[in-house]
Amino acid sequence: MVGVAGEQWDSLVAVLDLIRRDEARTRAELGRQLALGRSLVTQRVGQLIGSGLVEEGSLGSSTGGRAPRELRFRASAGTVLVAELGVTKVSVGRTDLSGALIEHHEQAWDIAQGPDASLRQIGDLFDTFGHREPVWGIGLGVPGPVEFLSGRPIAPPMMPGWDGFPVRDWLAARYAAPVWVDNEVNAMALGEYRAGLGRGIDDQVFVKIGSGIGAGLISGGRLHRGAQGCAGDVGHVAVTDPVGTICRCGRSGCLEAVAGGYALVRDATAAAAEGHSEHLAARLMAMGRLEPRDVTGAAEFGDRVAMELMNRAGRRIGEMLATLVNFYNPSLIVVGGGVAAVGDQLLAAIRQNVYQRSLPLATRDLRIVASELDDRAGLVGAGLMVIDELFSSERIRYWFDCRTPAGRPELAAC
Repeated sequence: MVGVAGEQWDSLVAVLDLIRRDEARTRAELGRQLALGRSLVTQRVGQLIGSGLVEEGSLGSSTGGRAPRELRFRASAGTVLVAELGVTKVSVGRTDLSGALIEHHEQAWDIAQGPDASLRQIGDLFDTFGHREPVWGIGLGVPGPVEFLSGRPIAPPMMPGWDGFPVRDWLAARYAAPVWVDNEVNAMALGEYRAGLGRGIDDQVFVKIGSGIGAGLISGGRLHRGAQGCAGDVGHVAVTDPVGTICRCGRSGCLEAVAGGYALVRDATAAAAEGHSEHLAARLMAMGRLEPRDVTGAAEFGDRVAMELMNRAGRRIGEMLATLVNFYNPSLIVVGGGVAAVGDQLLAAIRQNVYQRSLPLATRDLRIVASELDDRAGLVGAGLMVIDELFSSERIRYWFDCRTPAGRPELAAC
């Protein structure tokens, strides 16, 4: 890159980060926060303006001399396509370069249809947005372990036919754009940390309770993926299960096999068929099958069987989280996902068991709350994942002179 030596990329990215996160609005503020000289700040700002990433706005407040010209990040310079693929639905959206979700769409989908059909569906939904601005990158969350460096799901229990599939390469070939793929719960955790109730809290856990159960960990202000990218896979933590329920991973006694959405539906269906719940039986007869929301709705209605199922699930999840709280000591636990979104009783049971089973010091300032972003958390987080990667000092050097990373799918592998 002309004018910026290799060792100076960090200062360029540091200046850009403060501007795009609205933490500094003038050259003087940049200099103070980064301890950089006036000439270096002026040079870096000039390069960012020349690249089209930053623009000058109105005059700021004067502190005695000439009023400074404020700086603004040009979030509209490009767009990021985002998707969250669940077991029973798919959500797509597009964000600007600040990570703000501009539009989004959700529809039912069976992930068992396989990678080619699922990715084609995502692509077709992306194409409905029209791509008014250049596509700078694509972010996708999937419901299983992902090797982040390659963008490939690895032995995902809920994704038959996806093991080792080159998801990143498939999407990059269709859109000629860099692509990042991660576990959907990691994307949700990042979205809630940066744009939801978790803002400013550097040690937190996001727990998704849907068809399965997973957790995303924010540690010291950074998403913790672990050595291979599968940190937070709490759905397969072993729990006490006298029945020895077999999980979809093939093992017995996994948490999600006794407390996830599939488990709730399985046990509620059995209770309805055996005549233990008139409410669930009527719902089963009317719809032909039960969904997790039927169980949570029945519990809110006061159905004894549904309430017991929700309490049992909350107890099991709370016991797991108590272990995590004692080990990790977060300040915040955010609970989201399709089951949690409509289950106040579930959240109450989780809170009760976490506080009962954790050390007093670990829970002294701990809050356990429902997600603020709800079904948008994964899409927002997927967009922020892409933007953070594109604007990292490791990658920005490869596209900065071209003014856009569009058309450079190889950037994800840098």
